[in-house]
Amino acid sequence: MATGKTRPRMPLAEKVYHSLHSRIINGDYPANEKLPPEMKLAEELGVSRPVLRDALERLREEGVVSSRQGAGTFVQEIQKSVPIGFAKVETLADVQRCYEFRINLETEAAALAAERHNAELLGEIEQALDLLRAATGSLQHREDADFMFHGSIARASNNHYFETAFGALRYHINVGMKLHGESLMNDGRKGLEDVLAEHTDIYNAIRLHDSDAARSTMRKHLEHSRDRLFGGGLFDLKLS
Repeated sequence: MATGKTRPRMPLAEKVYHSLHSRIINGDYPANEKLPPEMKLAEELGVSRPVLRDALERLREEGVVSSRQGAGTFVQEIQKSVPIGFAKVETLADVQRCYEFRINLETEAAALAAERHNAELLGEIEQALDLLRAATGSLQHREDADFMFHGSIARASNNHYFETAFGALRYHINVGMKLHGESLMNDGRKGLEDVLAEHTDIYNAIRLHDSDAARSTMRKHLEHSRDRLFGGGLFDLKLS
């Protein structure tokens, strides 16, 4: 996607961090289990061991993994990385509630990102979009790239409250993204291409500093994502 400028590239360790964090959140690497040896993991991710170690160090600092001398790196209990104040996702109704919160949070974050982003953060959003585009071409859905896209927009708002709230909900959001990705795969190429088009519209609105369009395209995307997952049959959450 040409923008007339050379966009900054996201550091490789940052990409590896997001990929590993997503795998852990999604249960690919279960809690209390040992991660694959560094050599194997670096080969699997297509990076050097120093890059992998940088990503692992960040995960250690966040309490997502821990190292045991002479034994290797182990995944921590996921609850340890879930902030106080947000209950665990236990039902589909909780997933619906998370979508409600995201719709209110991320629409305004997108509008602010359109007004305030810099070249570095716009490049980060585009890097995530490129990963989503490549996955769509391979008929895959990547929750790590999806989270990276939305998280970069929260950072581009230049309001740490949006960024912190989004990050605090990482586990909860990934549950919804994983379920949404599974529902997309049932629709094949069309479903994936529709979602890619929605992400592209959001990116273009932010790139063009169009805050109204950024707000509306983000709302449209999140509402469509929710409705694709629930098939239009939302829970009645009225208190009796």
